[in-house]
Amino acid sequence: MTFTGVVGKVCNFPLKAIIAACVVLGISPNVLTFTGMVVNITAAWLLGTERFWAAGFVMLAANIFDYIDGKVARARERETAFGGFWDSVMDRFSDITLFIGLIYLYAKHARADYVIITALAMMFSVMTSYTRARAESIIAKCKVGFMERPERIVLFMIGAFTNRMAAVLWVILVLSIVTVADRIYFTWRELKGIKESRKPLVLNVFWRAFFWTDERASWQYDLWVIAILAFVWLVPPEWVGDPIASGHGMIGWILGR
Repeated sequence: MTFTGVVGKVCNFPLKAIIAACVVLGISPNVLTFTGMVVNITAAWLLGTERFWAAGFVMLAANIFDYIDGKVARARERETAFGGFWDSVMDRFSDITLFIGLIYLYAKHARADYVIITALAMMFSVMTSYTRARAESIIAKCKVGFMERPERIVLFMIGAFTNRMAAVLWVILVLSIVTVADRIYFTWRELKGIKESRKPLVLNVFWRAFFWTDERASWQYDLWVIAILAFVWLVPPEWVGDPIASGHGMIGWILGR
C-alpha cells in the first residue's frame, strides 16, 4: 500500500456515502456535473479576490461533484455518450475559469510576468486534455504524462490552502509542457510502430521519470508527489517571485510569517 493509495482509500469512505445518497434521491449525473462547474466559478472569483482559504474549500466542494457524477451515472445505469461529452466540456470550463481568476489577481497586482505564466499554464493544461483526446481518435490509447486533471486540481487546492500558488503554477506549467510533449511523442511512435529502445540505467531512470507511464498509487507516483510537495512547501516564495505569498517556505507557513 502506497501513501497516495492510503489517502485515496480514506477519501473514498465519505464519497461512497454521498454517491449512495445521490442515487437514492435520483439526482441526475448531468446536474451534478453542471453544479460542479458553477461551484468552480465561485472558486475562481475567490482566487481573483485573494481569498485563498475560502477558494480552497470551494474547490474541494466543486471537485466532489466532479468526482461523483460518473459514479452516480454508473450506479443508476445512466451512462451515455452525451454524459461523457458533457462532463468533458464542463471540465474544460472549470479548469479555465480557475486560471482566469488567477490572471485577474495578478493583473490587479500589476505582475505581467505571472499573468503570462498563468496564461501559459492554462494553455498547456488545455492542450494536455486535447492531445489525449485527439490522439485517441487515431490510436487506441494515449494515457502518458504525469500532469493530468486530478493532479492539477489537487495542486490548485494545495496552493490555495498554503498560499503557495506561484510555486504551484510553475509545477503545473513545467509538467504540463512535459505531458503534452510525452503525448505527441507517444502518438508519433505508435503511428510509426516504433518500439522503445533499451537505455543505460541512469538514462532510463531519468526517462521513466519524465516520460510518465506509471499508474497512480504506485511507489513511483509517490516519489513524484513527494518531490512536488517539497518544492511547493519548502522553496521560499521570493525565489519564485511570488507576488502574493510571504514567509519562507513551509516553516514560514507554519509560523504564519
